Amino acid sequence: MAYLLENNIYCGDSVELMKEIKPKSIALAFWSPPYFLGKDYEQNATYESWQKLLRNVIKLHFDVLKPGGFLVINIADILSFKDEKMPKIMGLNPSSRKCQVTKEMILEMLRKNPRMNKYQLAEAFNCSEQTIDRRLNGNNIRGGKYETGTHVKEVGGNLETYASEAGLYLYDVRIWQKDPAWNNSKWTTNTLKAVSEFEYLYVFWKPGNYIVNRARLTDEEWREWGYRQIWNIASVRANNEHPAMFPKELARRVIRLYSDEDEIVLDPFLGSGTTALAAIEAKRQFIGIELMEKYALLAKKKISMALISPPLDI
Repeated sequence: MAYLLENNIYCGDSVELMKEIKPKSIALAFWSPPYFLGKDYEQNATYESWQKLLRNVIKLHFDVLKPGGFLVINIADILSFKDEKMPKIMGLNPSSRKCQVTKEMILEMLRKNPRMNKYQLAEAFNCSEQTIDRRLNGNNIRGGKYETGTHVKEVGGNLETYASEAGLYLYDVRIWQKDPAWNNSKWTTNTLKAVSEFEYLYVFWKPGNYIVNRARLTDEEWREWGYRQIWNIASVRANNEHPAMFPKELARRVIRLYSDEDEIVLDPFLGSGTTALAAIEAKRQFIGIELMEKYALLAKKKISMALISPPLDI
């Protein structure tokens, strides 16, 4: 059988292409999966199909990883997960009201004048009848009442389950402390939810001997981030090449911590090529798989340029 060659990018379905990777050849797999948030590469996906994809891809890692190899998944909980069963109730936000009429004021007026209708109440308070409706029936009569409710959906437990089914073990958890994701936190206006500021790095291990090579990092690097659970790394400033880019520094740290020079690093959701670029600079081999042709072509272009120059000394 002809296996996928290292230092190449393959366009296609990870579930199929990973079957063509030489068994026990990958020292480290590092990737961030599609997030089920409606991006162009997630059209027609359901939560169930998304979870099936994650389960299938994780399962395939057992065969391709070396004994003692690592799978590191960068992922965040879904902070605004739509759920049809969620009660359609929004938090009250009196400070955002243009009209300061309250429900209590209207009820007091009705106690004194029980026969008043919403039009008479609106005239009495110098507001619209819609405002009367919203105050009496909830502030989400307009818009929110008809929107699907959202809540937080934790995903780490699912990953651990899928890895355990595949014969992999959760070895460690690190946290990427990033810039506040204000653009992705529109729900904060009428809720008490926090803005997203971190993502997880779930580290899974395939049983077997692994190398603890202290020479991979300098003494200063071990102190600053090698031993540390929380990694403070700035987010990508502009996702103009791909809608879900992670910083190269994140991939660089994972690659240097969990692999040695000349070993093969796999990313089955390569996107615009960040993991492969970091592997080149760290003097590792790589295999990249990307479903969408436009991103695969972009990654190939960037990687071809990087291979022209010698890897950086890190």
